[in-house]
Amino acid sequence: MNSDHPRESKVVNELIKSSAVELAAAIRAGELQPTDVLAAHDAHISEREPTLHAFSFYDAEGARRQLEGLQKGRLHGIPVAVKDVIDVAGMPAAYGSPIWQGHVPRSDSAAVALLRREGALIIGKTVTTEFAVRHPGPTVHALNPAHTPGGSSSGSAAGLAAGLFPLALGTQTAGSVIRPSAYCGVVGYKPTFGWIPRSGMKATSDSLDTIGPMARSVADVALLASVLTGRDYGDVSADVGRPLRVGVCGTVNWGRVDLPMQQRFGEVIAELGALAVLKDCELPAEFEGINDLHATVQYRETAMCLAWELATHSHALSPWLRQTLAAALAEPIDAYHAAIVQLQALRSRFDAFLSEQQVDVLLTPSAAGEAPAGLDSTGEALFNRAWTALHAPCINLPVGKGPGGLPLGVQLVGRRHGDVDLLRVAAHIHARLLKVF
Repeated sequence: MNSDHPRESKVVNELIKSSAVELAAAIRAGELQPTDVLAAHDAHISEREPTLHAFSFYDAEGARRQLEGLQKGRLHGIPVAVKDVIDVAGMPAAYGSPIWQGHVPRSDSAAVALLRREGALIIGKTVTTEFAVRHPGPTVHALNPAHTPGGSSSGSAAGLAAGLFPLALGTQTAGSVIRPSAYCGVVGYKPTFGWIPRSGMKATSDSLDTIGPMARSVADVALLASVLTGRDYGDVSADVGRPLRVGVCGTVNWGRVDLPMQQRFGEVIAELGALAVLKDCELPAEFEGINDLHATVQYRETAMCLAWELATHSHALSPWLRQTLAAALAEPIDAYHAAIVQLQALRSRFDAFLSEQQVDVLLTPSAAGEAPAGLDSTGEALFNRAWTALHAPCINLPVGKGPGGLPLGVQLVGRRHGDVDLLRVAAHIHARLLKVF
C-alpha cells in the first residue's frame, strides 16, 4: 500500500485509528481482510518507527508470511506487539540487555501461544528497559521526542500512542504498565497477579511480575485479556446494574503530585459525582511502608532471577542495576522473608478494606503528572508500587493533556480477582471522561 496516494493515506489513517474490536468485527463480517490491516499498519510503521524507536524487532515480510496460517479466532488478523521480555519463537529476545544480543527463542511464551490460538498476528517485539527494570532503551514519546514514554513497557506504550498497532503486551513489576500508559495516553491494565501465565517470560521478580494487556480502549483491553486469561470479561460496556461506588485515594504520595495533575484529578472527581457514589478512602496507617516492602522484595528477587547474568556478565549490566542488586544481596535474607510475610498479610487486609469501605474500586493518580523531559529516566513508580505489591488489578484511563501538551492519567484499583468488575466500572467511567477531557 502506497500511503503517499491521498485515498490510500485516508484508508491507512482510518485503519490505524480503528479499535481492535472494530477491526475484528469487520474481518469476521468479510468487510476487511487481515492483509489490509497489516498493510495499513506497516505503512504507518515505515513512517513513524525511524524516529519513534518503539520496536526492538520488526520484520514486515515475516509478518506477511504469518498471514498464511492464522487461526480463525477472536483476534484473527489483529496485529499485536509483544514487549521484549516475553519470548516469541523466531524473533530476537535481548530483554533490553547487551548480554542477550543475538538470542532467538525456539518457542513461544505461553501468552504468545494463547494469542496465536485466537488468530493474532504477532508483528514484532517492543523496546523494554534493561530486564524490565530501569535503564531506558531508545524509544521516545510519540507526541514529543524530547520526553520519555515511560517504562519499562516503553515501546508498547509509545507504539500504541502512535498507532503502530492496536494491541500490545507489557509487563509490570512496579509501575511498568500503568505509568507508561499514563504518559502516552493509552489504556494499560495490570491484572490480578497470576491471572496471565508467565512461562516464557524473562522473570525479574517471581512474586510481583505480571503481564499486562495494553490498548487504546477498555473494550480492547478486555478482548485481549479474555484471550490471555481464559476468563469471560463479557461486554464491559453493559450496564453494571447498580450505582458505581468509587473510593477516592490520593495515597500518601499526594504531595509528590504535580499541581496540574492535582487539578485534573479534582476535575475527574467532580465529573464522576454525577455517575458514581464517591467516598474518601485513605489507606490505613499499616500500609504506609508498603513501597519499601515492595522494593525489598523486588530487588532481592531480581538479584536471584539474574543470578547467571550477575555471575558471568556483571560488567555488561548498567551501573545502577549492578549496584542496586549488590545492595539487595548485602541485606539480610531475613528482611526479604519478613517483607514477603508482611505483604501477604496486607493483601488480605486490602481486600477487607475495600469491603469495609463499600466501594468497587479506588481512584488514584497513575503518575505524578505528564511524562518528564529527557530520556535518561522513565519516571518514578510512586503511585504504582503499592498496588503491584498488593497483587491488585489496576487500569490506567487517559484524562486529556496537561499544560505541556502531554497526556495525564488516572488509575482505578480493584480487589484481587475482581478484574471483570474493575474493567466494567472502568469502561463506564472512561466513556464519561472521554466526553470531557
